[in-house]
Amino acid sequence: MKKSFSQIHQFKISLLGIRPQIWRRIEVPDTYTFWDLHVAIQDSMGWLDYHLHEFEIPNPETRQPDCIGIPDDEWDDDREVLAGWRTPIDSYFSLKNSLALYKYDFGDGWEHEVRLEGIAAREPKRKYPRCLEGARACPPEDVGGVSGYRDFLKAIKNPRHPEHLELLEWSGGGSFDPERFSAARIRFGNPKTRLRNL
Repeated sequence: MKKSFSQIHQFKISLLGIRPQIWRRIEVPDTYTFWDLHVAIQDSMGWLDYHLHEFEIPNPETRQPDCIGIPDDEWDDDREVLAGWRTPIDSYFSLKNSLALYKYDFGDGWEHEVRLEGIAAREPKRKYPRCLEGARACPPEDVGGVSGYRDFLKAIKNPRHPEHLELLEWSGGGSFDPERFSAARIRFGNPKTRLRNL
């Protein structure tokens, strides 16, 4: 059963290390957990949710950074990682505590700035989450992080590059337009279904 909600949080998500910037602006229910927000970020950015993720955000009481994501006892790490599906976003995000770092794919090392831009009343009959706007295509999965993406773009722009055709095929059917983005084409998956498949 869906939780009823009266307010929404508006976030701007910006992929760090890439210029021109790749970003999205989304609205989500204030009842969301960090897991729900993770799924909305994945879907709006264009990632495929193949890898681990983690939010880092100041604890509103201690001001020390808390890590929120998927707890994993296999890591040789003393840090506590809070379960995203048990942690409501409104217990951390506020207009005074508006900034988080979202890490995705610890191998490629993608980092996103997640900034709460506002809290507003939900619009009647409006479906949430929703993507309002954004810019540029998401890099392909497993491209090798920021430096790998730069190399990838050089190769696909140069028909004489030895890996030109191979990389175009690898990235999805023979073409990749780094400038392409349409908010209207964004489709959001069900966070509960995604969690069951974890």
